[in-house]
Amino acid sequence: MRCPYLSADVELTDERERHIAERHPDLLPEHRPRIADTLAETDLVRQSARFANATLFSRWFDSIRGGKHVVVVVIGEGSPQGRHWMVTAYLARNVEEGRVLWKRS
Repeated sequence: MRCPYLSADVELTDERERHIAERHPDLLPEHRPRIADTLAETDLVRQSARFANATLFSRWFDSIRGGKHVVVVVIGEGSPQGRHWMVTAYLARNVEEGRVLWKRS
């Protein structure tokens, strides 16, 4: 999945997709396209407060359960040429963890 903010592709392995489906069944499989939408046109990018190399991408969708953020957590090797992979994704009412790196104006 392409992420313009990272200028890179983000991998979603089968193992991580199974993790998301098992731990966050309110997101997968029904809203799988919204994960790609979130990476492609994010509303907010935050640096994880828990993991220095994790970045949280979020986007608001009115159409999901009365209005929710899709949050996609990506681990990266630092450069656009490095590997970037999704560790999890979930739905949230609010996104407050970590320092804001970028916000859609």
